[in-house]
Amino acid sequence: MNFVTPHAAFTKGRRAKMAEGRKVKVHPVVLFSIIDSFERRKEDAKRVIGTLLGTVDANAVTITNTFCVPHTESDDEVAFDMEFARNMYDLHRKVNPTEAIVGWYATGKDITEHSVLIHEYYSRESKCPVHLTVNTDFRTGGEIDFKTYVSKSIGVPGKTQGMMFSPVPSHVEYYGAERVAVDRVKMGSQNRAGVVSLPTDFENVLDATNTLSTMLDVVLKHVQDVLDGNAPMVPKIGRYLMDLVCTVPHMEEDEFDTMLNNNINDLLMVRYLTNVVKSQVALNEKLINTSVIQPT
Repeated sequence: MNFVTPHAAFTKGRRAKMAEGRKVKVHPVVLFSIIDSFERRKEDAKRVIGTLLGTVDANAVTITNTFCVPHTESDDEVAFDMEFARNMYDLHRKVNPTEAIVGWYATGKDITEHSVLIHEYYSRESKCPVHLTVNTDFRTGGEIDFKTYVSKSIGVPGKTQGMMFSPVPSHVEYYGAERVAVDRVKMGSQNRAGVVSLPTDFENVLDATNTLSTMLDVVLKHVQDVLDGNAPMVPKIGRYLMDLVCTVPHMEEDEFDTMLNNNINDLLMVRYLTNVVKSQVALNEKLINTSVIQPT
């Protein structure tokens, strides 16, 4: 379907309501998917667009997934494959029924007249569509530049009305697995070969312990500075520290050592039994294969 872009004024906006103060949370997999779609675009395509999927609550819009939608555009019109967008959304709903359409994205840092027409379609699909723009002009050592907008109606009541894109606060939010993947990607960008290996369980525990030790040193230094009068006393920080201390179980050092040693012994026993089972299965497979190969 072709949307003909008007030259004089923007098309009248449809509903695009968003609560004031609502933030937008973008997951890294969304940004990676958008960049991948841009790298795979047609040779004559200047940008790519697609649908944003996620959840909406009273405080924030969380974007967790996305897919690219084929389109063509020129100076006078834009063609957007709405049937493809509906079919892809139906397929995503079968896998993730909790994800709904929350808006759309476009590569590039500018908003054009075509953006208004595409946004109108998503205004019919979502009550609070978010427009995400991702700047694909990457520079070495730079960060991914993205912005989020919502639409608001402008104009004189009863007369011709238009649409204005208003920016809203946004930031990147991680799941635990996403955080690990992003850290590995960052390490690969600093490596000339671009190859990194996943850490072992022991290395993960060591890194977590070092991070925890560093954070404790920072907290202890701040507390000591407050006691010495070198730093102001902030009641909010004090309440956070009190809550943190209350969550730590109170036990003697001997009790803690005993509990830790028991857990380590249990873990080692489970790993030993797992390796024994793997060896038994591998040996059984070899015996079966040998018996089949030998002639009767």
